[in-house]
Amino acid sequence: MSNISLRGLNDRTLLRLKSSARRRGISVNRLIVETLQRQYAAEELPFDDLDTLAGTWSRAEAAEFAAAIAPLGEIEPGLWAAQPNTAYRVKRKVTRRREK
Repeated sequence: MSNISLRGLNDRTLLRLKSSARRRGISVNRLIVETLQRQYAAEELPFDDLDTLAGTWSRAEAAEFAAAIAPLGEIEPGLWAAQPNTAYRVKRKVTRRREK
């Protein structure tokens, strides 16, 4: 197993690491190792995209999906009805010029 030295860590980050490790009941070293393994271990990468699905729908499936979401693109007129102007009226501050 390899060892590394961590340089340039600021005090605030170190305090947060220690606090997190303490809450979990593990050492700071173990917390860092787990975090790095979770982030960079190739066999444990989470599925985070839909690239494998791109271009796999049939025309019928695509049409069915488009029909299913079509109502979501409609605007409900009642929600966009004109509001009375008084609802948006802003009083202006009147400033007077000083006469010289």
